[in-house]
Amino acid sequence: MGLRILITGATGFIGGRVVEATTALPESAEVRLLVRRPADTGVRGAAEAVRGDLRDPASLRRACEGVDVLIHCASAIGGDAELARAVNDEGTRALVDAAVRAGVTRIVALSTASVHGRGPFRAAAPGTLPLAPVSATSRTRAAGERHVMDAGGTVLRPHLVYGTGDRQVIPGLVQLLAALPGQLIGGDSLHSLVDADSLARALLGAALSVRAQAGPYYVHHPDPVPVTEVLAAAEKLLVHRTGPRLGAPVDITEARALLSGHAVAQHHLDMLATDHWFSDDRPWRELGCEPGPGFTEGFADHEAWYQGLLDHS
Repeated sequence: MGLRILITGATGFIGGRVVEATTALPESAEVRLLVRRPADTGVRGAAEAVRGDLRDPASLRRACEGVDVLIHCASAIGGDAELARAVNDEGTRALVDAAVRAGVTRIVALSTASVHGRGPFRAAAPGTLPLAPVSATSRTRAAGERHVMDAGGTVLRPHLVYGTGDRQVIPGLVQLLAALPGQLIGGDSLHSLVDADSLARALLGAALSVRAQAGPYYVHHPDPVPVTEVLAAAEKLLVHRTGPRLGAPVDITEARALLSGHAVAQHHLDMLATDHWFSDDRPWRELGCEPGPGFTEGFADHEAWYQGLLDHS
């Protein structure tokens, strides 16, 4: 019998990419997907879909039976604080407890670098930053990753994740720019980004590599991305949707005044204005995978998908 892998969040943005990555595994590998609805069968034909919910401990115990490796990608992002607590904190604790009782040998969880709060973070190395989450989502995800690490598991903390299926990062920046009369002059901050497929390979690598360590990893492309490159990508998508921009360029200070009262836009703006650069080369040395292309090249591979998303929004 081959390796038995359980993936949560398998129908989500990153979890779905992890499922696709498992198609490269030997045929002897058995993949099980935890889904909330019977119709959620995932994308891997050989995968077994089992019904369960992070708020239902009994279903988690059944899902973990006979499993060797757990890759936990499910989370509640935004919205109700109580739901975030029930899923990200208590749900992760129940899942980890079920995995430990079932004899799971490796636990890997997807988290976020936002557990450290807001920057500036410049070339921040592992172990140098305190936990300082500022939202219900990041607070409960920080609590959830503690359950994983207390059980000897591995946590991956990306900052900004882009690629086909992304409905938050790049679309959010496009919405921000659309609220301004002209192009945003974003300054000189640096940011850590990773494409979704590279992150998925890192999650699977953390589950399989004998070199994977317990504790947290920052997972990003090794080269930080200037904010000007990120804004240029979002601006190009906006121009595709609306046509040429005729207003005068706007700097960060002017944008703050124009966007007063728009909490989400202000959040994106504050993030863009400040360094969020995390330095950790261990994933690409220890997890048996490559970081993929840099942002400009990688974004080009997904540009048509973003255009289609925005055209229909």
